[in-house]
Amino acid sequence: MSRLGPVITLTAGAALAVGLGVASITATPAANTTVAATSNEPPATETAAAAEPSAEPAATAATITPEPTETAEAAPKTIDKADYGGYVRGNGGLIAISTRDGKTIGYFCDGKSEAWFKGNEKDGKITLRGFGAAAVGGTLGGGKATGWLKIGGKKWTFAANTVVKPSGLYRATAQVRGAKLRAGWIVLKRPQGGFTQVGAAFVDEKQLQIPQLNAYQPTAPVPLDDDTTLYPKDVDGFIQEMQ
Repeated sequence: MSRLGPVITLTAGAALAVGLGVASITATPAANTTVAATSNEPPATETAAAAEPSAEPAATAATITPEPTETAEAAPKTIDKADYGGYVRGNGGLIAISTRDGKTIGYFCDGKSEAWFKGNEKDGKITLRGFGAAAVGGTLGGGKATGWLKIGGKKWTFAANTVVKPSGLYRATAQVRGAKLRAGWIVLKRPQGGFTQVGAAFVDEKQLQIPQLNAYQPTAPVPLDDDTTLYPKDVDGFIQEMQ
């Protein structure tokens, strides 16, 4: 019995050692697998990439949003407010053109004859019509109005710069002995100082001697004769009446 004791002890020790070795071998792969899953970054990236498709609809919606703006920009534009005045080439008369939100009027006068025009402006282009075949066409922009003018079978060209008050177009109407009077003026400031002024007044088809406006206060009342006083208006005061 005393001899078998060490052998049994050694055998038990050997068996224990073998068991610990197997346990160590078995546990090692599990530890390595855990470390690989923790430190391996690509799977996290793949997970994020897999989530990205859910953000694509938002990006698509953002791309579509500007389309209404592009459509609005393509719509015809109009000039909010502008006034022009200048000479008619080869005629000696003056022309004035004023536009407000696309609504546009014009007036020509050389002191002997006159013509009123009305129409519209879109994208800087104007087409205005007057009595009979009278017409004006041209372009507004860059601080200038340029184009052509037709009256009584004759055609001229013009170039008119932008103007500010008191330069510009003025108009007055009144009743004279039961008849309607209309009067129009163009006032232009001269580069060398002072003002150039031309106008005409008619009662029905009869032309009257028109009074001069106060160039520095063109809307001040002016007497036509002993019985009639005219009250000129600037463009903002009568452009709606002309449309």
